[in-house]
Amino acid sequence: MRILVTGAGGMLGRDVVDVLAGHPEHTVTAVTRTQLDITDAAAVSAVVAGHDVVVNTAAWTDVDGAERDETAATTVNGAAVAHLATACATHGAHLLHVSTDYVFAGDADTPYSEDAPTAPINAYGRSKLAGEQAVRRLLPESGHVVRTAWLYGVHGRNFVTTMLALAEQREFLDVVDDQRGQPTWSYALAGQLVALAEAARAGRARPGTYHGTCSGETTWYGLARAVFALRGLDPDRVRPTTSSRFPRPAPRPAYSVLGHGRWAEAGLAPLPDWHTTLVEAFTPAASPSPWKVA
Repeated sequence: MRILVTGAGGMLGRDVVDVLAGHPEHTVTAVTRTQLDITDAAAVSAVVAGHDVVVNTAAWTDVDGAERDETAATTVNGAAVAHLATACATHGAHLLHVSTDYVFAGDADTPYSEDAPTAPINAYGRSKLAGEQAVRRLLPESGHVVRTAWLYGVHGRNFVTTMLALAEQREFLDVVDDQRGQPTWSYALAGQLVALAEAARAGRARPGTYHGTCSGETTWYGLARAVFALRGLDPDRVRPTTSSRFPRPAPRPAYSVLGHGRWAEAGLAPLPDWHTTLVEAFTPAASPSPWKVA
């Protein structure tokens, strides 16, 4: 199978490429933001040609920046995704497009199913929803949207790396305890995306929406305490607080827990519990991780 990975310089994109390195049966093309401007329709079509599957991890991910310039964010997260979907339709490729929990309002109290009504509360969520809609409209038979949330990994800045850095600088950390979600290791999601790509090309995974988050749920406070414990630090150095203590330009969903019902239809298991996966991420034998289990 010939696989194109866009956004290959980012945290998730680099992990997808790393996972594919263990699948020599596939031919992989990896392009970074500097190598491919996904807002350029002609360039996108030229790169997509000759591939069976496109895994799109390229995105505008600056949530607060999107609030300040929604048009620019939507160009990347909406219009550019339409270019990718159009190119895939032209060249007969499947598209796996990574989206976000931010397409939901975050006001639920049970996990959002894949077909739950969307109602984004910020510009970033609206821009990502535009991309989802483009995939469904242009690739009704070969488009797969994979929503994820609370991603962390060794490549790039994220909540886990931030907590570890702050642990070296401060005695106590105040972390919000009123937002619930599913911490998801980017390397584990990368493996899930590769499995879905294989299933999609083999006709085992129907087009549509899948939720690529770990199972279970916690808060940012709970995640921070778990990170401290795994690093051999005192979890009581992490103190709970509320989102109101940290006002941001873009409102955040209070509840970002997603359901995983669609994976069974494709013959695939959902990602494991978030804490189990976090422990694995801190185990050097599991991945090229600089983190260490105490």
